[in-house]
Amino acid sequence: MDKKAKIYIAGHKGLVGSAIWSNLVSKGYTNLVGKTRSELDLLDCVAAQKFFDDELPEYVILAAACVGGIIANNTYRADFIYQNLQIQQNIIGESFKHHVKKLLFLGSTCIYPKNAPQPMKESALLTSSLEYTNEPYAIAKIAGLKMCESFNLQYGTNYIAVMPTNLYGPQDNFHLENSHVIPGVMRKIHLAKRLMEKDFDGIRKDLTARPVNGVNGNASDSELISVLANYGIRDSAVSLWGTGSAMREFLWSEDMADACVYILERVDFTNITRATSFDNGEIRNCHINIGTGKELSIKNLTQIISQAIGYTGEICFDSSKPDGAMRKLTDVGKLHSLGWHHKIEIEEGIGRLYEWYRESNC
Repeated sequence: MDKKAKIYIAGHKGLVGSAIWSNLVSKGYTNLVGKTRSELDLLDCVAAQKFFDDELPEYVILAAACVGGIIANNTYRADFIYQNLQIQQNIIGESFKHHVKKLLFLGSTCIYPKNAPQPMKESALLTSSLEYTNEPYAIAKIAGLKMCESFNLQYGTNYIAVMPTNLYGPQDNFHLENSHVIPGVMRKIHLAKRLMEKDFDGIRKDLTARPVNGVNGNASDSELISVLANYGIRDSAVSLWGTGSAMREFLWSEDMADACVYILERVDFTNITRATSFDNGEIRNCHINIGTGKELSIKNLTQIISQAIGYTGEICFDSSKPDGAMRKLTDVGKLHSLGWHHKIEIEEGIGRLYEWYRESNC
């Protein structure tokens, strides 16, 4: 790609989009376009069309999405399927109408069946039923990757779909209810340590930066204790959902961004189809898993986070709450065959994220 090519990154302020933006800048790309939600409502098809008419991007990275952890997925089911389908419909459709040279669509490994053989190969897609708690989100992302695949097959476009594993990193969402597992657990343990040490100034600093249910740093000590208790955060223990035995794979967001830019620069749809064997001549499952190929239990994850924070209190698991899928390990053979491997291991990543989180509370 030409370093001056106009590249539109939808969702450039989020965990995924911001990491990709930074990676492109570090590689010398100078013509990046991003719009905040207030500047461009991607649910509005008229606004999306006007944006493409005005900007005429040559490349598009679709990182905008309605996302969250297990609680949010199960609670906001309509929002997750409607908003993601609408965003994808508008961006992919306008990219086609405006002759975008290449589009990169980001999904998630939650597209795979609940009981898919481990590690999950791209070919496992649509072979059995999905995990119930994230079914609406998964269906939306499956629709997005199939849109890319179908446009490629019918019209000869060059739309690549990538499916990252569980991501974490700078700009992550640390909401106590709607976050993914690493930022959610990290914040709970951070606040529990502050509570254990009677560091109410530290708690107030945290809630000033990120209020909880309308409670901020102006609250009394008793109000702070009460709101934190609602999320299982007490002065001697933290309560987390599930049994702690579920296994998960995690990828540092900046590694993910590097993989995405690597694919954008070097991989075309024709490369994938030439390198893949298809049954009966039916071309499908052309998406690419992005991950580490390594997993650990949620319980072990909490130990790594506790060590990074210096927390010595108790971690309790509430087995009355769901674990979600027990394993979600990706097969990254296709990605490795394309020449890319991850660099940041989980212990280093957790340390980096906690440092970023503390700095962002100042």
